Amino acid sequence: MKVLQTPTFARQIKKINKNQKKDLDVAIEKIVRDPHIGVAKKGDLCGVQVYKFKMVNQLTLLAYEFDEDDELLFLLSVGPHENFYRDLKR
Repeated sequence: MKVLQTPTFARQIKKINKNQKKDLDVAIEKIVRDPHIGVAKKGDLCGVQVYKFKMVNQLTLLAYEFDEDDELLFLLSVGPHENFYRDLKR
């Protein structure tokens, strides 16, 4: 499976600490093993799945899209719940 990241996701992970990066890497590995682990969204975010996990004792959301035909995983956004969906719609 090929994992790709959006420029938004790349900017967001530049801002996190090393210990947070370890938790993020574990979450991404879980998604790679089972791409359907996240919750599928409806409406404006149709096709997007969101996986919730703890990053240094803080609930964090990771948005991604999975293309089953080409086996591609697109990492869209990561961050706390506050304004997460609003920013994701942009």
